[in-house]
Parts: sequence; C-alpha cells; structure tokens
Amino acid sequence: MRTGPSSDDAHEIVYFRRHRVDDPGESAPGRDFLRKVCPAKVRVKMEAVLIAVAAAPPKRFAGGGQWEAMHGAMTGWFEVRCNGPRRHHYRLFCLLDYDAQGVDKPLLVIVDGRDKPFQTELREQDYAAVRAMGDEYRRRNPRSLF
Repeated sequence: MRTGPSSDDAHEIVYFRRHRVDDPGESAPGRDFLRKVCPAKVRVKMEAVLIAVAAAPPKRFAGGGQWEAMHGAMTGWFEVRCNGPRRHHYRLFCLLDYDAQGVDKPLLVIVDGRDKPFQTELREQDYAAVRAMGDEYRRRNPRSLF
C-alpha cells in the first residue's frame, strides 16, 4: 500500500519561495539566480538537466557530472553544474522532497544558486547561506513554493 510520493516516481520541478514572514518580497532565490545571474545558454542547459533528472527520476539519473549528490556539510543536497562563458562556473542547489503536504509527486526543489570563477571554490559562507535557505524551506509544510 502506497502512502505518498516515492523516489521511484518522476519528480515535479518547483522553486522554493521565501515566506513573507522571512522575506516580505517573497523572493525565489533559485529562480532569481537562473533568470538574473546565469547567461541564457547556461540557463537553458541547467533547465534541460533539471527536466532530465526529474523524469529519470533523480536516483537513476547518470548525468556525467551535471547532477551531483553533495557530501560533508552539504549531504542531502544535490547540485546542477554548468560551465559558462570565460570558464565561469554556475551551480544550482536542489533538494528532493518526499514529505511535502498537498502534492501528488515527489518534488525536485530548486533552492538557490551560486557562481564562481574557474578553478576556485565557493566559500563556506556561501554553503551556509544555501543550507539556511534549505532550513527555511523545510520549516513550513505545506511548503512555500513557486
């Protein structure tokens, strides 16, 4: 007997939207990153990866470095990776959600994004900010989505 969404199901792609209590503008950091920071070619490529991952579903997707499970302090997070012009790197941070109330499918949640120059690492403050957005997302159920 099935009680809810399964990791074997195709996932629905959604964006985390900040709650008005935490952000009066109710921004969607991952969506804003894709639309305002990523060059058009990077955005198109990332969206194609997300569609393929969601349909696969995620645990079966073999993405050749474009979809990666993260480790250490970022365990439980997934990252879409894309290289842009002038060897600049773009990262989209995602969560898989099987506990969201009021949805029929499991969710592939786009939470936030970051970019960095070639051959550099993101700072721990960047990862901490992403994790904080994830904590904010999980704090409410039904989830705050866009």
